[in-house]
Amino acid sequence: MSKVPYEVYTEDVEALSVLSPDGEIVNKDMMPKLSDDQLKEIMYRMVFTRTWDDRAVNLGRQGRLGFYAPVSGQEATMVGSEFALEKEDFIAPGYRDIPQLVWHGLPLYQAFLYSRGHQHGGQIPDGVNVLMPQIIIGAQILHAMGIAMGYKLKKQKQVVITYTGDGGSSEGDFYEGLNYAGVYKLPVIFFVQNNGYAITTPFAKQTAALSIAHKAVAAGIKGVKVDGMDIFAVIKAVQEAAERGRNGEGATLIEAVTYRFRPHSLSDDASKYRTKEEEAEWSVKDPIARFAKYLEKKGLWTEEDTARVKEEAKATVNEEIKKAEKTEKMTISGLIDSMFEQTPKHLEEQKADFQ
Repeated sequence: MSKVPYEVYTEDVEALSVLSPDGEIVNKDMMPKLSDDQLKEIMYRMVFTRTWDDRAVNLGRQGRLGFYAPVSGQEATMVGSEFALEKEDFIAPGYRDIPQLVWHGLPLYQAFLYSRGHQHGGQIPDGVNVLMPQIIIGAQILHAMGIAMGYKLKKQKQVVITYTGDGGSSEGDFYEGLNYAGVYKLPVIFFVQNNGYAITTPFAKQTAALSIAHKAVAAGIKGVKVDGMDIFAVIKAVQEAAERGRNGEGATLIEAVTYRFRPHSLSDDASKYRTKEEEAEWSVKDPIARFAKYLEKKGLWTEEDTARVKEEAKATVNEEIKKAEKTEKMTISGLIDSMFEQTPKHLEEQKADFQ
């Protein structure tokens, strides 16, 4: 008797790679078109981001920041994906995605205010197309669907990119977003930074699928997997996804395989669930070191350039944290008034009780 021809995807998706760990181009056809000035600007942002991350970790340990999720190791996914966008495009981030917001126009001191829990940290300046980081895992994906639908209805040539991690890909909001974007062919990019762990949960216990990119199939959208430690692979994938969105060709799911060099947060101890051998294996794939080798061979970057950017970043971070610390203290009235255009009666009564 014949059996029902069930289909199971038993082969992994090959990850797009353009730049080897030795700084060599291994896929010329997929190399994004970038000028020398753009290449240097990307490197500047990556070095600046890691330096600010180092400083932010120390600020958190000093009690000068609140919640902070380190980003070192993920500079290619963060800097690269934002660089591939236009300033008019919109970003709906998760809580680790502070660098994308800052490079998209959010003042750094406001990012620090957000970490400190201050109301002004969530007040986005006019013309900066970002939402503040979403602490609820995956909730930003549904917000991105609304923005993308607005662009589609208004026939605007803008796209939305929304970020989550491998853990976020297990949330219901993730699947709802994929399905909705597929049905309505929305101009949205789902960018999953698969760093191997959802806090302590390894990717092997996150899904039985061989890749997150496979999940695009059921939603009827494009899916791609990239080397998330490769700045060129990230930029190329996002550029093409954005172009598809602008041309009315629908959504794209990008899985970027990366690694966070630091713990999940300042209260996490990664040594409890990661081995030194694993960390060493990933350290040789460092996205900044890889890109630096490429630029040095082209005569576009030196160790002196890296040192200069680090000093500039340290000075900038010091100025921005001081600005955040000098901001007027948050009040109950200010918190409520900044959230509602017309304050509900019960909150007005509570405000009066505090005064």
